[in-house]
Amino acid sequence: MLGAEETTSAAPRRHGHELSATDVTVAYEGVDVVHGAAMTLRPGEVTVLVGPNGSGKSTLLRTLARLQRPRAATLLLDGEIDGLALSPRDFSRHVALLTQGRPTPGGLTVRDVVEFGRYPYRGRWGRTDPGGRAAVDRALALTGAAELADRGAEHLSGGQLQRVWLAGCLAQETGVLLLDEPTTYLDLRYQVELLDLMRDLADQHGIAVGAVLHDLDQAAAVADRILLLDAGRIVASGTPEDVLTGDRLTTTYGIRIEVDTDPLTGRLRTRAIGRHHARTERLRTTS
Repeated sequence: MLGAEETTSAAPRRHGHELSATDVTVAYEGVDVVHGAAMTLRPGEVTVLVGPNGSGKSTLLRTLARLQRPRAATLLLDGEIDGLALSPRDFSRHVALLTQGRPTPGGLTVRDVVEFGRYPYRGRWGRTDPGGRAAVDRALALTGAAELADRGAEHLSGGQLQRVWLAGCLAQETGVLLLDEPTTYLDLRYQVELLDLMRDLADQHGIAVGAVLHDLDQAAAVADRILLLDAGRIVASGTPEDVLTGDRLTTTYGIRIEVDTDPLTGRLRTRAIGRHHARTERLRTTS
């Protein structure tokens, strides 16, 4: 189970880092797909990127993780360390990324896969990693994957494998955690528990969490700050209440979206109105 009880008892408090990016421009085949974007991930906060398909969310997140080479960008850790100048190993001690569509590893146990997250600490020639075993055990517990530790990774479901890759990121023990559509393949229970874990990592361990989410209600539930992207540009940034307005979402997504407050949770709730919804409304008002 992904839960706060494991977070508080099994993991030591970590120190988050601030990761800021300014003037980020990314091009594919000579065409800019992200235009002068700027964002800051702060310790103890969850920042979520939302927007239509092709709006540049994942590209921007991958650029922050240095997996995507920008045409122009400034990347700073804690306001002073040039993130683009650090060696890959040093950068990986500060920033971890859970990417989409990772391959299914063959011939490896779950523990083997999670141990990949310790590579920044092992150095050359497989040098020992004194804290590695404990870090892997904590990561397996946090993601509800401890009972899978000795199972072959190729025998896992998509949802199980997603949790294992997340455990590898947590074993990396970084101050910044980037998650690209982390709820993909997860059933409802594990989606909710993963969102809870994101909040636990920020609130209890001071981690700066940045995530791409498609579900606007999930974004509203978990985020301190939301960035709304459209056509490679950040069109709004702020609290969920500031960004997720009906007019703005309707314009950005090209479909009527209504926003209200859930009476049970007090959180924002969105509803996209398709043709059949609209027909039902017309029938109701004319009957």
